[in-house]
Amino acid sequence: MNENDLMQDNLTGQNQEGGNANWPVRILTATSIIGDQVDNPQGDNLGKIKDIMLDIHKGNITYVVLEQSGILGINEKLFAVPFQALQLDQANQKFVLNASKEQFEQAPGFDKDHWPGTNSHEYYSGVGSYWGNFLGPNSGAAFT
Repeated sequence: MNENDLMQDNLTGQNQEGGNANWPVRILTATSIIGDQVDNPQGDNLGKIKDIMLDIHKGNITYVVLEQSGILGINEKLFAVPFQALQLDQANQKFVLNASKEQFEQAPGFDKDHWPGTNSHEYYSGVGSYWGNFLGPNSGAAFT
């Protein structure tokens, strides 16, 4: 296997040495999921993954930033969503968020020019409380 094949594996999530060698997907690179579509279970497009925020002290993903596009890039809105709230739809190479379009649009959000402070515990506590309603008691998702 050459380096180009390995790079292709990381970008696509598909192993070049066999049809199901990477199934089920367990580990993906950040660059392979940034830009991925996020839908709800009803098939409504909620947006795409814009960025991934890491807790550098705990070594885990704190949340992902979902981008809901406006018309021609105007009125874009960003949402901080716990990574645990997303389920991978491997067959369709997208993520699913268990929230209606209305629930998603009512979530705490921010615009691209006014990101919340990365150390703002108050903002993330509110976001964690909102999404906790959709995650259920066994998800383990929390902003700290």
